[in-house]
Parts: sequence; C-alpha cells; structure tokens
Amino acid sequence: MERARYIMIGGFLGAGKTTSIQEFARHLDAQGLRVGLITNDQGVGLVDTAIGKANRFPVEEIAGGCFCCRFDSLVDAAANLSTENRPDVFLAEPVGSCTDLVATVSLPLQQIYGEDYIVAPLSVVIDPVRARRVFGLEEGKKLSSNVCYIYEKQLEEAEVIVINKIDLLDADQLRELRQVLTDKYPSAQLVIISAREKQNLAQWFEAVLTGESKPLRVMDVDYDRYGDGEALLGWLNTTLRLTAADDEEFDGNALLRELATSLRTLLRARDIEVVHLKMTLSSADDPYEIGSINLVRSDDEPHSSHQLTEPLEEGELSLNIRAEAAPEILEAATVAALAEVFAQLADVNCQSTHMASFRPGYPTPVHRVEKL
Repeated sequence: MERARYIMIGGFLGAGKTTSIQEFARHLDAQGLRVGLITNDQGVGLVDTAIGKANRFPVEEIAGGCFCCRFDSLVDAAANLSTENRPDVFLAEPVGSCTDLVATVSLPLQQIYGEDYIVAPLSVVIDPVRARRVFGLEEGKKLSSNVCYIYEKQLEEAEVIVINKIDLLDADQLRELRQVLTDKYPSAQLVIISAREKQNLAQWFEAVLTGESKPLRVMDVDYDRYGDGEALLGWLNTTLRLTAADDEEFDGNALLRELATSLRTLLRARDIEVVHLKMTLSSADDPYEIGSINLVRSDDEPHSSHQLTEPLEEGELSLNIRAEAAPEILEAATVAALAEVFAQLADVNCQSTHMASFRPGYPTPVHRVEKL
C-alpha cells in the first residue's frame, strides 16, 4: 500500500489556517484523492472541527495539548482516519501558539513511521497585517515579547512561508513584507495567496504535494521563553444550545455578527489584544448547515466565512477566543456579551453546555530530535 502524505500547516493564531486547509481539502477532493483532517487545540470544543465536518471531510480532533505534546494521539488520529477512510493525504493543523514542530513532529514521524507516511515540507501561514506589526513595518497593537518569540520561531522553522490574505495589502506593503521575510528566512520557499479569495493557491499546493520535508537544521528553542509566551495567552472555549421560543425561528447570521461585535467592543474597552476569536452556529436539523464568523485583531472587523441559508429553530453555537488576557477576564467578557445580546433576543433561549477558560501549560514534547 502506498504511503499517505502527511501535510502539516502551522502558523500563528488568526493567520487563516483553517480557511486555507479547507480550500486545500476541496482541491484534493476534486483531484479524486481521499482527505483526512486532523485538528488540534489546548481544550475541547474546537470550531475548526465543526467547520471540517460541515464541509463533509473526515475529521479527528486532538484536544488537551499540541501535536508535540500529544504525539501518540496524533498517530492514533491518523490510524483512526486510515481505518475508516484510508486517506491519501492528511492535512494537520497544529495549535496556533505552537512551534518547534519540525524537531518534535516532522522528524519523529519520518524516523519512527517513515514506512507509513511521506512527510511534506512544513508550511507556516501568516496574516500579513499581524506580520507587518511584528516586524515593525506598521503601527498597531503589539504582541508581548515572548509571544513574538513564538511567532518568529514558527517562521524560522518554516520550509514554506505562506503569506495569506494578500488582498489586505497594497503593492508597496507586500513588497516590504516579502523583503523582510526573504532577508530573515532565506531558506524558506515564499508563496503568496488569498485563501478566502482562492488566489494563487496552485504554487503552494504543488510545493507540499510533491516535496518532502528536508530541514537544513534543527533550530534552537528556549523552552522557558516559549512556555512563558504561551502562558501569556488566555484561552476560552464554550458551547451553547440555542432554541427559539414558541416554535419560532431566529436569524443565526445576525446573532453571530452581534455577538462578535459585542465581544470585540468589550475586549477593546479593556485594551485586550484579540489574536483570534471565532464562532460557528450549526443547525440542529442539519449538521452541514453552518454559519461561521471570526475576528483576528482587536482593531479589525468580524468576517463571516460561512452563512446559514435559513433561519433556525434550534442550533449549537461554539465560541473560541484566544487573546493576551487572563482567562477569567475572557470568561467575564463572554458572559457579559452573551447577556447583552440575548437580552435583545427574548425569543431565543440560551443554555451553556460547556465553558472552559485557561492558559496553556508548559510545552513538554514526547519526542525531540536534537540534531540531523
């Protein structure tokens, strides 16, 4: 049996990895290739998993830690997908605050499971506005030093750097960013796309579908700085059951917009930088009927990636927030935003079925290759 191709697509929170992966999966499906998605989060109740399932792709979710710390679960997830669907290609999305993936995931997969998988070059997707702020090319809310350390380490180990959302930059801004990335990371292949607009995807797809991961070196990582950077980020995942009163219906798309806007306003008022806020709302009658909205910076507008086609009688809302803030602050803002929005929607009942807020723990990889 031919080896399956394992394609890992990393990048910082809010870079557009999920949208990029969904477009990649559609491309592979159109080529007649079987696809398996592996999502990853520090907690449970991941929006990315709901989106993958709504798009009718087989999905396995690894919760409770990043791929490097849950390596055996990663292998088990691939095995589960293989048993059920025998994917030709695995598309794996690690936690957006994770780095050192070559040494802790790609190389161990090659060395231990090389007979089962062809490991593709590691792609790292970036949001160009966030990248320009990290590299001092424009003004805007800055991430803390140790959070930026993770961001730059992700790029340092990238074999393919994917500048996403090119529609957000003019030609001069893009030229500046390309120059910085070329100067700082000369060994990486640089591709420029817009996943949302389906622009320039072919070059990236070709690079990881035909190449194999061949890192030039194992990078040095200060795990104390890495751990501190992750610990600066607050995480909140919550799931809600929504039901229209008296057999009526409600506008799920409007509800998502109002809740995202309320959360942004509350977090900005506390000078909190959102690194990613995303929500899905799925119909109880049709799991493939889904609305989705996300916010990737506190000074940005919420953007919808999926629209519900009809009003809902009942649905499940999943909300994930990642921000530079204490978890209890994120939880308080979420409770306040929910109270504000549903006070205006007296005909919709809201019941929380899950809420967890926390900071990621110290990264402890199962395997780490120290040198080539």
